[in-house]
Amino acid sequence: MGYTFGSQSDIRFLAARNGWLTVFPDFNQQYTETNSQQLDVSASLEPVKDLKIDLIGNRTYYENYSENFRVNLIDGNYEYESLTPNTFGNFNISTILIKTAFSKSDENMSKAFDDFRSNRLKIAQRLALENGVNLNNPDNIDVSGYPKGFGKNSQAVLIPSFLAAYSGQDPSKVKTRAFRDMPIPNWDIKYGGLMKFAWFKKRFKRFSLTHGYRSNYTINQFRSNLDFNEIDFNVDYNSQPNNVLDQSGNYKNETLYSNINLTEMFSPLIRVDFEMKNSIKILAEIKKDRLLSLSFDNNLMTEIQGKEYILGLGYRIKDVRIKSNLAGPRKRVVSDLNMKADISVRDNKTIIRYLDLENNQITSGQTIWGLKYSADYTFSKNLTGIFYFDYAFSEYAISTAFPQTTIRAGLTLRYNFGN
Repeated sequence: MGYTFGSQSDIRFLAARNGWLTVFPDFNQQYTETNSQQLDVSASLEPVKDLKIDLIGNRTYYENYSENFRVNLIDGNYEYESLTPNTFGNFNISTILIKTAFSKSDENMSKAFDDFRSNRLKIAQRLALENGVNLNNPDNIDVSGYPKGFGKNSQAVLIPSFLAAYSGQDPSKVKTRAFRDMPIPNWDIKYGGLMKFAWFKKRFKRFSLTHGYRSNYTINQFRSNLDFNEIDFNVDYNSQPNNVLDQSGNYKNETLYSNINLTEMFSPLIRVDFEMKNSIKILAEIKKDRLLSLSFDNNLMTEIQGKEYILGLGYRIKDVRIKSNLAGPRKRVVSDLNMKADISVRDNKTIIRYLDLENNQITSGQTIWGLKYSADYTFSKNLTGIFYFDYAFSEYAISTAFPQTTIRAGLTLRYNFGN
């Protein structure tokens, strides 16, 4: 019953005690456990009439454990032992980075990245104190001013420093664990209550404001460190055996991480959507997004920034008369002509930031200008004609890439079968 409802406790030892496992000495098929956890939280609020707020939070944890569970014949008895236990998986949780979303960040400077750098010393000192290291003893401090074993490039130091800097938290209070337990909800907000006022009611058929926010913290892959050995912090650092230190002189971490990502999207930051009494539709929208990726292989941080501005126009010309035989015998067709045009500008930029060098580089990016126009006309209940025209121009942020122009245009006839 325990296993049926998700228990993963010592199934292999129970099977071994009951004689359910093979005693073939060269058996090499691994024992594996897969653990998947998913938490989704959502809520819909309407604190005042016509103001709708949707809250969304999620947490996903996936772990795969494997080992060689092998039998040995000792003094005439069969005994099983666990060899080379290994764990790997990934992790994702919703979070909030809005405190640093609008701080200045370009190829010349970034306040959040400067905070990331300075946070490392504070986090390293916290970890050292938590493990009983005497920071007043100069023998416990390395040449860079960091506690020995908790250097500036230790994963145990980098992860909380990174999260504190870009979430706007105090490095003296941020959790030092890589994993987080509770998701922080994101939101979608829509307000349509302006139509209650006489000025709007007189001029508009509808008028709404929209805002949305999404942010996630992701560990793409974590795995157990097969070289990890328990650390005795009661032993002087200089007396520690080499098997508890890595090549940089830091204490080995029990879990290794390839890279971690923080993503943030204002989708949209603000959207104004309305239709006037004369059937003119206008949509104005601003989007903003960024991706922050910290690699532990080379201690580089990649920052991808994006901004987009969209202006949409629409107009319906009523009762347009056309003589056509597309929908049957030649006759006069009376229908509305719906026209829509979107003008957009999107700016993308990728910046590489070096933790230990004053060197930020733009490695890619582009400015994309776009124009989309479409017009549709209904010839009958089943037949619709659509004309479209798409234009896009890309200008790249680096000199080695050439500008590109893309033009698409065409006419579509759409026929729906059935009623």
